[in-house]
Amino acid sequence: MVSIKDISAACGVSVATVSKALNNQKDVSEATKARIKETARQMGYVPNSASRSLKIRHTYNLGIIYDEDTGSGLKHDFFAHVLESFKNYAEQHGYDITFVNNRSLGDSNMTYLERCRYRNFDGVILACTDFDNEQILEVLASEIPAVTIDFHYHGRSSVMSDNAGGIADLVRYAHEFGHNRIAYIHGTDSFVTRTRINSFISTCNELNIGIPRGYLIEAAYRDSYAAYMATDKLLALDERPTCILYPDDMASIGGLNAIRRAGLKVPDDISICGYDGVEYAHYYDPPLTTLNQDRDTLGKEAAAILIEQIEKKNRYTPKNILVPGRIFGGGTVGQNRAK
Repeated sequence: MVSIKDISAACGVSVATVSKALNNQKDVSEATKARIKETARQMGYVPNSASRSLKIRHTYNLGIIYDEDTGSGLKHDFFAHVLESFKNYAEQHGYDITFVNNRSLGDSNMTYLERCRYRNFDGVILACTDFDNEQILEVLASEIPAVTIDFHYHGRSSVMSDNAGGIADLVRYAHEFGHNRIAYIHGTDSFVTRTRINSFISTCNELNIGIPRGYLIEAAYRDSYAAYMATDKLLALDERPTCILYPDDMASIGGLNAIRRAGLKVPDDISICGYDGVEYAHYYDPPLTTLNQDRDTLGKEAAAILIEQIEKKNRYTPKNILVPGRIFGGGTVGQNRAK
């Protein structure tokens, strides 16, 4: 008996495209529809009526909602890798991907939820976006299967990097090198930022490390200039830190430049740590000590539990998956030489 997968192989297109063509979905060209339907006819494909009645609303199309206002999403070194991993896993399982962001909405009056329904998404993931945005919350409160990345919404599945564990690991790593004056330049307010700050404070307390006034300072994520200015403030303190943690690897570039322009050396005079583990950080001079987040697993797990949710429907129980990272030693943390 000829299946959709057989037609997919014969036409050189995805299972999702075949399904859409046979169901006259709008986002497949008329020429492609005609070619697929003719191939199906020649191969003797006969749709199972019972199966078709169950699957007529199954579009094999998943949405990815993300934000591009500040260089997030596809331009973000970390999240781009996560989304690519999600895309690869989903496509291997017969699903197509549509990216939706604040710019793709354009001047239309459609909300994120309306766009999801218009596109007939079987499900969506939400990543690197503002989870306080009313439109995002509207999607999460809807009937559409959804998975969040690095954010937990009650009653929804989520895949999160272990941000608390990552910061704790970095503090302990620096402490092993004798550092007791550790500053943290953290990102702007978000669920992830709050999680990391709480972990930083609790880990310092656990290790009896004091946090002097001025050692916790904010700078936007992936903003090297903001990190440069924040580092300048830390270096100007009467008792400057011997180690500085940065919100991400790109921000640490600004910190490294500020330290060098102050006539100091890393790690001889002061140590630094990044966060994310993006590839270019390995080519710093010296290579950046950072927390490598497991980007491949984050994307793959998000795709797996979203597809499971779609296919199990009412038999699915929400899952919250925590993905640990690991420290890349690099060369920017050295033995504390301060008296």
